[in-house]
Amino acid sequence: MPRPKTHDEALRLRLLDRAGELLSREGATALSLRKLAADAGTSTTAVYSLFGGKPALVRELYVEAFRRLGGRLRAVAPTDDPAEDLIRLGLAYRESALADPHLYGVMFGGAVPGFEPDEAATAQSRAALAPLLEVIATGTRAGVFTDHDGTMAMGCWGIVHGLVSLELCGNLPPEIDVPTTYERALRANTAGWTRVR
Repeated sequence: MPRPKTHDEALRLRLLDRAGELLSREGATALSLRKLAADAGTSTTAVYSLFGGKPALVRELYVEAFRRLGGRLRAVAPTDDPAEDLIRLGLAYRESALADPHLYGVMFGGAVPGFEPDEAATAQSRAALAPLLEVIATGTRAGVFTDHDGTMAMGCWGIVHGLVSLELCGNLPPEIDVPTTYERALRANTAGWTRVR
């Protein structure tokens, strides 16, 4: 009978989540492989076996963060209404950030000073936003959106990223109904890019 695999996908994900939590709460100096292994209830041997070292761990954390975001965005099935699809993508973006707030800074906040994603990791991060580009392209071809110079994607991403960043950092006024305000902002932004019929 073969020996059970102890360094499996579940452990890999647990280590990545814990690494993201350490970075989010305590900063880059708190991310040592020994501390990570102890916090995750495993050995440094397991960490090295799964990742090979700290630089590879940080790279995998970056890739995993975008993999999760991309998965949530791809789960938004396109309909025959690109404007509503765009709003649903914005809602999924926020849901992803709230589900994994410890990964948001890894993707966008420079959580690890000096970390530069390699070409493959950069390609994976860009692929996560493909559903946004696809909805905009579909809506533009159908005459729903007015994006003629490619700035719509940047504008839409800027809106959701800015609002989510403010929320995650606790910078929104406490009296704001965030889900309602967020959706209203998405709808106003989408209306700004929608052709008047």
